[in-house]
Amino acid sequence: MSAVDATKAPSPRAGAGDSVHACPACGSGSLSVFHEQRAIPVHSCRLVDTREEALAFPRGDLRLAFCADCGFIANTAYEPERQDYGVAYEETQGFSPLFRDFARRLALRWIERYDLRDKDVLEIGCGKGEFLTLMCELGQNRGIGIDPAFVEERLESEAAGRMRFFAELYSEEHADLPADAVVCRHTLEHIDRVAEFMALIRGTIGDRLDTVVLFDLPDVVRVLREPAFWDVYYEHCSYFSPGSLARLFRRTGFDVLALDRDYDDQYIVLEARPNGAGAHAPLLLEETPEELGRDVREFAQAFARSTAEWRSLLGGARGDGRRVAIWGAGSKGVAFLTTLAGGDEVAYAVDINPYKQGKFLAGTGHEVLAPDALPAAPPDLVVAMNDVYVGEIRARLDALGLADTELISV
Repeated sequence: MSAVDATKAPSPRAGAGDSVHACPACGSGSLSVFHEQRAIPVHSCRLVDTREEALAFPRGDLRLAFCADCGFIANTAYEPERQDYGVAYEETQGFSPLFRDFARRLALRWIERYDLRDKDVLEIGCGKGEFLTLMCELGQNRGIGIDPAFVEERLESEAAGRMRFFAELYSEEHADLPADAVVCRHTLEHIDRVAEFMALIRGTIGDRLDTVVLFDLPDVVRVLREPAFWDVYYEHCSYFSPGSLARLFRRTGFDVLALDRDYDDQYIVLEARPNGAGAHAPLLLEETPEELGRDVREFAQAFARSTAEWRSLLGGARGDGRRVAIWGAGSKGVAFLTTLAGGDEVAYAVDINPYKQGKFLAGTGHEVLAPDALPAAPPDLVVAMNDVYVGEIRARLDALGLADTELISV
């Protein structure tokens, strides 16, 4: 989930309602700001050891701008030099059985659809290497992973001997690495110069036109419509819809083979091959920039309404003397609490990832507890930071003897 090696060119900047010089996806001048948040944590997945460090965590601004020409949405206040995706970056969702099932299904789908057996698979932004491991185990493939957050000690697999990892950012230096498939999952949203990034991938593939390129990443359509303000945060500097993602791929030299939504329609899954010759008709899932623009225009009112409702709910719970916890100590949890200025209303965060337990949330200072710690300070209300995990969470609460705990989700 880590970024590409940034270029030295300055990022675009704009004030509210202004246009910036060029869209990072299509180069047009039709980028205008529609949403701002000030002083939010510049990281939400970094492990923070003390409450004091968490409260003093560096902050930056969020200034979302929409491109009327291609539909891309960017944080024009983003400063890539403030990001650090080293080993303290704890991004994995792999401790959830539900997420592991999804990852396995996706790996099998790609292996079967593109005959990825006994092949070379390159993953850009591989995190801790979990998905690449699946691709290598299930398809008897050879794997190369690139990510500064990779931790060798956490790799346990019978395929380890067929895998290599580079704990660094992806760059031109990796052009000679063999790849029958290039995988990039939940990384593009962390890249500010998205056209340059895709052009870099296309350039490193060169004339190997049989190489399949496999991406998945969050869908901004859901974020705008819900509105899922907990999915808007500093690390995500780039926001894609199915249409804007497909247009970026075609513009940078790829043929889009398939475009779908998955994981309860939270993720876009795109499959492509290098080519880019000739015109290509839009796929069924692609919306136009004009259609997405309607969602953008409605976002401000929906955001204000949703945040007001959540503040009222949490304030009411505190007024009733109820202990509230959030379940999910990652980016969604940090964005949820930061946006609502959640303090006394929420007692602590819960996470099943053992590497997060005992740490503190950047910006708010909430301690992260293991589920097994809850009976000692039982919550009256748990807010799940992702609706897809409600079943898992309910089962865990019941197993802990907390069947009376109310469970809701964002």
